[in-house]
Amino acid sequence: MDQLSIIQKRLEKELREMNRIIRDSLSTSNNLMNEVVTNYLSVKGKQIRPIMVILSAGLFGDVNNHVLHAGAALEMLHNASLIHDDVVDETSLRRGRTTVNAAWGNHIAVLVGDFFVSNALAAGIKTGIIEIISALSDLGKELSLGEIDQICNVREHHFDEESYFKMIRQKTASLFMNCVKMGAEAAGVTHEEYNPLVDYAELLGLCFQIKDDIFDYFEDTRIGKPTGNDLREGKVTLPLLYALATAPKEISDKVKAVIREGDLNDEQIPRIIEFAKKYGGIDYAYQRMREMQKEADLIISAYPDSEWKQSFRDLFDYIIARDK
Repeated sequence: MDQLSIIQKRLEKELREMNRIIRDSLSTSNNLMNEVVTNYLSVKGKQIRPIMVILSAGLFGDVNNHVLHAGAALEMLHNASLIHDDVVDETSLRRGRTTVNAAWGNHIAVLVGDFFVSNALAAGIKTGIIEIISALSDLGKELSLGEIDQICNVREHHFDEESYFKMIRQKTASLFMNCVKMGAEAAGVTHEEYNPLVDYAELLGLCFQIKDDIFDYFEDTRIGKPTGNDLREGKVTLPLLYALATAPKEISDKVKAVIREGDLNDEQIPRIIEFAKKYGGIDYAYQRMREMQKEADLIISAYPDSEWKQSFRDLFDYIIARDK
C-alpha cells in the first residue's frame, strides 16, 4: 500500500461524507446531466486536493462540516478544469475512461464543466466564510492565468526556468496553496497560524507538476501512453530547460531551433528526449524536488507532532515517488 492509500484509509470517513456532498450538489432534475455526471463521478481520481483541505483543518484540530464543503468545492472546481482541459486538448481518455467530450461532444462537455464550477461556488457559499469564497475566486483566476502563461511560453519560446516556475505556480501550485488555506479558514485558524502551511503547499504543488512533467520523458506501458506529448504541444519543461542551459551551446542552439520551428515529428521528439536525459535534465528535476522537500520539511517541523502532520510528510513522499 502506497502512502496515498494509507492517507485515504485514515480519512475514509471524511472522504465518504465529502463525496456525498459532491454527489448531492451535482444532482439535478435533468436526466441527461445526471447521466453524464454520474458516469463521470463513477471513477474517482486521487482526490489529493480535497485531502489537503482535510489535512490542513485536522492539523489545527477541527474537521467540521465547513471543511468538507470546502473540500467538495475544491474537488468540483478541479474536475471542472479537467473537463475543460479535455475539450481544449481533444483528449479521449482520462482515468482509463472515455472523457465527457469524447462521449457526448464538446458542447455538452463545456456545459458540464460550467455546471461543476457553479456548484463549486455554491458549496463554498454554504460555508458562510468569505475567505473561502474569495479563495475559490482567486483560484479560478490563477488557473486561467497559468494556462495563458503556458500558451505564451509556447508561442514565444521561453527557455528560462523563471518563466517555467511562474507558470506552474499559477497552473498547479496555486490550487494546492488554496487547499490548505481553505481548510484552515474553515477550521477557524488565523492567517499567522496557517501562512507557513501555505508555503509548504506551494512547494508540494511545484513538485507535483515537475513530477508530472518528468512522466512525459518515459513511455507508460500500462496505458500505452507515448513519450513527448508535451513536446508535441510545444511545451518545454524543467528537464529540457536544464539540458538546454547546460549542453554545449552549438548543440543547445540546434535543439532550440528545432523547437522554434514547431510541429515536431516522431523522429525529432525521441532525439530531444534523449538530449534532455543525456545532459542531466531528469536528474536535475529530481534534485530540485528533493531540495524543495527539504525546505518544506523545515516548515512542517514547526507544527506539533500528530497524525495529520505525518500525513503531510507522507503526501510529499508520495508526490515524488508516484509512478502515475
